[in-house]
Amino acid sequence: MTPLRLSGAGLGFRRELIPALKTRVPDAIDFFEIAPENWIDMGGAYGRDLRGFTERYPFVCHGLSLSLGGPAPLDEMLLKKTRQFMDAHGIQLYTEHLSYCSDDGHLYDLLPIPFTEEAVKHVARRIRRAQDILDRRIAIENASYYTAAPIAEMDELAFIRAVLDEARCDLHLDVNNVYVNSVNHRYDPLDFIRALPSERIVYLHVAGHYVEAPDLLVDTHGADVIDPVWALLDQTYRIHGVAPTLLERDFNIPPLDELTREVEHIARIQAAFTRHEHNVRAS
Repeated sequence: MTPLRLSGAGLGFRRELIPALKTRVPDAIDFFEIAPENWIDMGGAYGRDLRGFTERYPFVCHGLSLSLGGPAPLDEMLLKKTRQFMDAHGIQLYTEHLSYCSDDGHLYDLLPIPFTEEAVKHVARRIRRAQDILDRRIAIENASYYTAAPIAEMDELAFIRAVLDEARCDLHLDVNNVYVNSVNHRYDPLDFIRALPSERIVYLHVAGHYVEAPDLLVDTHGADVIDPVWALLDQTYRIHGVAPTLLERDFNIPPLDELTREVEHIARIQAAFTRHEHNVRAS
């Protein structure tokens, strides 16, 4: 199946939204994202429903359990099944978190990788192997984290850039994660965004979070996107240009109409930037 072109604003494809989406896909939604672990080998009505959408809309695979930074052997069987799934549904882009979630078994959380040279080489080697098996260049997502490893040899930004260079992969930029980390670890999120390599950014996320305390935000994907994150997304486009951008909402999921309003917000910011760029070129 030939991959469909990915652009614009997207929404996570969740089973509870399927009845509403089958009635009508709002015009603002240009593409969908799925976790392949939740859909591989899925048959029956859900499998037929998914096929009906992947034939009409571009999809992204966003992995949850590959554990790129983990000590356990890379799950090559999962990667092989993911490639088959992506080929069957015409999905080109696969992204994963720059974190780990396994040791002797799955830990059911995304944990931060120590920011060390050794970790850079370890993760990059696993990313290159994943790319070989998937037969695709993948993108890694900057992860939220709450405690910095005491053995860090560099900061988060330097670590991300080093992994991108060593692995020869792309960046899945989660704007909300930048904002959350900037509050929790006290740095300027705009400076962080500016220092990322534009040529590696292929995909973006925005999401809501939970305010545990004024200096502690928790990345939950369970609330509306807040104004400072919207503003940071706008600045990201101004600095790096527009890339396909998805609204994440993983629990406390409201009706499709409410989610669509936030997807429309993404689309408005993209359109405003595109108009601005057009006016600049025309002047």
